[in-house]
Amino acid sequence: MRYAQGRARRAGAVLAAVLTWAGLLAGAAGCTGDGSGGDALDRIFGKPPAAGDIIRISPDDGSKDVRSVEPLRVRVSDGRLESVSVVRVQDAQDTPVTGHITDDGRTWQPDERKLALAAKYTVDAVALDGHGRRSARHATFTTYVPDKRFIGYVTPENRSTVGTGMIVSLAFNRPIQNRAAVERAVRVTAKPPVEISPHWFGEDRLDFRPQQYWKPGTRVTVELRLRDVEGARGVYGLQYKTVTFTVGRSQVSVVDAAAHTMEVKRDGRLLTTVPITAGAPKTTTYNGKMVVMEMLEVTRMNSQTVGFGGEYDIPDVPHAIKLTDSGTFLHGNYWAGDAFGNSNVSHGCVGLMDVKGGSSDTPAGWFFDRTLIGDVVEVVNSNDKKVSPDNGFGGWNMGWNEWKAGSAVK
Repeated sequence: MRYAQGRARRAGAVLAAVLTWAGLLAGAAGCTGDGSGGDALDRIFGKPPAAGDIIRISPDDGSKDVRSVEPLRVRVSDGRLESVSVVRVQDAQDTPVTGHITDDGRTWQPDERKLALAAKYTVDAVALDGHGRRSARHATFTTYVPDKRFIGYVTPENRSTVGTGMIVSLAFNRPIQNRAAVERAVRVTAKPPVEISPHWFGEDRLDFRPQQYWKPGTRVTVELRLRDVEGARGVYGLQYKTVTFTVGRSQVSVVDAAAHTMEVKRDGRLLTTVPITAGAPKTTTYNGKMVVMEMLEVTRMNSQTVGFGGEYDIPDVPHAIKLTDSGTFLHGNYWAGDAFGNSNVSHGCVGLMDVKGGSSDTPAGWFFDRTLIGDVVEVVNSNDKKVSPDNGFGGWNMGWNEWKAGSAVK
């Protein structure tokens, strides 16, 4: 989640700038499209190679306990790198990692010789292949934490401005056995004051939220007093840190999968209603309240990374807004034809009309520019189950009494 907030352009234009979208290019990107969309694009543009075949990032995406001496590299086998952004996250604070692309355009390497310990790295790379086609890759990995120590990776970022649905989440690098001791060492408070309760998901995740969405303007403080707290037998905390964030305006968007629409409400007032396409009958979209976790101006979406076969591999999905850990996105879609407002053709994502390369003048670009990490997207009338409370920041789908029962401190 993160640096993407800084990228999202803020709403400064009046609603009239977005008037009529029905006449825009038919197509938007998502994690899926209809069964013939990919073939049609291949005939027009030529079949693009998979982004993973073009852009190679090491360490591998999802790697854990990466040693500080392992090299961080981004390489292309064909064409050239267009841009590379690397961010190091420690104690919920982002630090850009400086680096350079070699003269031949094929390799990016950092200026720092070693990776930081107990950190999370995020890598975003965009490349052009030998035919000028754009591909993007997004990867994350975490580095080694010294033995006998544990840390908690905090969301959201320090000094960030978030939506009213933001849930404070600590992801621990090691299983926590003494959950009550660790819970007592974490304090979350708000101004104006509101009751905030913790809930454990397994042994490695601790979330905090109030009973209702945060009020706009609330300032939240997260105090980590984990240093020397015994989280498991012989394993002690490393952090003594304070993180603060501010709650911005309220934005809640309701996706009606049956009506193929999304209503966008700001501070309780309807801004607009846009046509969408949701999950097809065999690959439906989750119902329930989801929270914006991450925002990417362009990314690759590959069906194999979310449990499907080889149904799709789209190298340049624009305006991608992540909603769940399992891979639900709300994103721009340039290949779904006339599905928007008419039918559901995706593999579970919510698609908005967009153009190849993305544009602020499309529904997807307009929504991306007006979205914050922590905004709420609720899906209704989908023929699927409700999203699990631990899938992304889905904790709002759990009743308050059940949520409070998840505390280890009785």
